[in-house]
Amino acid sequence: QMCEKFTVCPNSMEMLLQNNLNLPKVTEEDGDFLTFLSFQDKCLRKISSGLYTFQTYLKYVKETFTSENQNVESLFYSTEHLARTIRHMVINPEEVIIPDAATQESLYTKLKSTKAWTEKITIHLILRDFTSFMEKTVRAVRYLKNTRSFSV
Repeated sequence: QMCEKFTVCPNSMEMLLQNNLNLPKVTEEDGDFLTFLSFQDKCLRKISSGLYTFQTYLKYVKETFTSENQNVESLFYSTEHLARTIRHMVINPEEVIIPDAATQESLYTKLKSTKAWTEKITIHLILRDFTSFMEKTVRAVRYLKNTRSFSV
């Protein structure tokens, strides 16, 4: 939809802008999915923390990408629910890093200061990285569901 509405596509010259958003990622050092068993708790903490961090980015998308406000709002609340659910699966839930209000406000202010012509790129990068993060989250949860006795 971003590509069609705003002509923001991966091969667009505008996509060459530096991505300095520092979006959450699940990396190999968080435990790859073949040796995931020994990294389950660490990976769940990372996923939950990442989902909590994405909340600020999704708030920005929701308030900026107004033509899709209802869809993004649903995504926002679903992400918040998933972050809480996964946090409860962690052995020590208090180890999950949840950005404090000041950190969230600082990041949100930085995002809102984005110039109008880079707004579309910023939204695209957030949604692209969120999609990648969620793909890895789904794989991790499926793996856990098949190797641990819990219900998701």
